[in-house]
Amino acid sequence: MDRKCRPVRVGDLTLDGEKIYIQSMLNVPAEDIESSIAQAVELERAGCDIIRAAIPDMDAVRLIPAIKNAVDIPLVADIHFDYKLAISAADAGVDKIRINPGNIGGMEKVKAVASACRARGIPIRIGVNSGSLEKELLAEYGSPTPEALVKSALNHVRMLEAADFDDIVISIKSSDVSTMVSAYRQLACECNYPLHLGVTEAGTEKMGIIKSSVGIGSLLLDGIGETIRVSLTDNPVKEVYAAKDILKATGRGKGVQIISCPTCGRTKIDLISLAKEVEERTKDIDKNITVAVMGCVVNGPGEAAEADIGIAGGNGKAVLFKKGEMLYTVDESKALNALLDEIENIKN
Repeated sequence: MDRKCRPVRVGDLTLDGEKIYIQSMLNVPAEDIESSIAQAVELERAGCDIIRAAIPDMDAVRLIPAIKNAVDIPLVADIHFDYKLAISAADAGVDKIRINPGNIGGMEKVKAVASACRARGIPIRIGVNSGSLEKELLAEYGSPTPEALVKSALNHVRMLEAADFDDIVISIKSSDVSTMVSAYRQLACECNYPLHLGVTEAGTEKMGIIKSSVGIGSLLLDGIGETIRVSLTDNPVKEVYAAKDILKATGRGKGVQIISCPTCGRTKIDLISLAKEVEERTKDIDKNITVAVMGCVVNGPGEAAEADIGIAGGNGKAVLFKKGEMLYTVDESKALNALLDEIENIKN
């Protein structure tokens, strides 16, 4: 899909599809300012582009200046029900507000939030989830179908547009992957606002990453989505690394891509441990290169001929190769350090 979205500014970032931005959310109690700041700093260091924080009450508004003073990436305030919280968050200098316009108390309150955000250049993300779909739409469609989710999102868009506000981002999430993908595909054809992608309530690390990879990855390959979040019941830093991997797998991310063979009876090196160690040691390297970790010299350099640098195991030995051409041989015990040295020497 050749989808052109209208640009929306979030802090210093522009959501226009040229780059896909990674988002995560703080998961410590909102009243714990110190721990919230520490987690925000950790997320930024891991490569998070946008942080979201729940603002459940007026006391939690204190989070906004505290976090913004600690990190250089945009902060989103997650607001439910109370429009005054959204206005206070805007006053506190937040970079984006996430609301559901239908549950904050009527059109006059929507206009008040829109006015506060317009005055400060703050965009609003409309958040629609299958678990919180309006009763009338559930009655009309029978369940949270893709069509019902899209209709809910567009109804909320019209509320903001009626309030003379169009600095809008939309998310339309479901815990069911096929529903989520279908809903976003329909929505992408119905509007040109930036879309924030995610499978909500995706689960713990294992299944959450699988479901998010299928859902988010499918849409990115369709050319849909400007920001993404991998929702995990886990440390949010893991969400960031999973999102980075999804972006790399779909050709939209930066960093080292690891290719490694599944091993077979020819393998004479502890390739599984080696591949895992290479993956861990290169996860924060900001070079757009492909690194191959192969099990034998029979097929290794040939199958991974396009790799910028690679290693192929032998009987207690390992061969370093570059673009399919063999460089030199080292003992197995020195293979990891030799490969890391070669990666460091690559100019990118």
